[in-house]
Amino acid sequence: MTPDQRAALHALCFRSPPPWSAGDFAGVDADPLAFTLVEADAGFLTGRAVAGEAEVLTLAVAPQSRRLGLGARLMGRFLYQARLRGAERAFLEVAADNAAAIALYESQGFARAGLRRAYYATPEGGRIDALVMARAL
Repeated sequence: MTPDQRAALHALCFRSPPPWSAGDFAGVDADPLAFTLVEADAGFLTGRAVAGEAEVLTLAVAPQSRRLGLGARLMGRFLYQARLRGAERAFLEVAADNAAAIALYESQGFARAGLRRAYYATPEGGRIDALVMARAL
């Protein structure tokens, strides 16, 4: 998927945190430590691995393609790629009100490791906490 395609899909999936732009994705693509995994042009995961740690930067699955296992496949592929890149621990941040994503991450072995209060801004000017989740690889 091109940066433009990922930005369009990201905009379908997110209001808060704000969706990434094509420029944001192009910038991450330029990072040699980052990688993007794609599933059926209906979902993608962008991650990074450095210094023994891997991070899910963003995960998006098209609304019409949810509940088909794409997110779980992307997470499994992320964990595999993270290990290949020498990571011993993986982590991510997720909006505390995103129950579906939290359930997915917990099903992949992630556990709550911290809380960032009022971390994400909403379009209406509110704030949402971010959960930090982590797991050993």
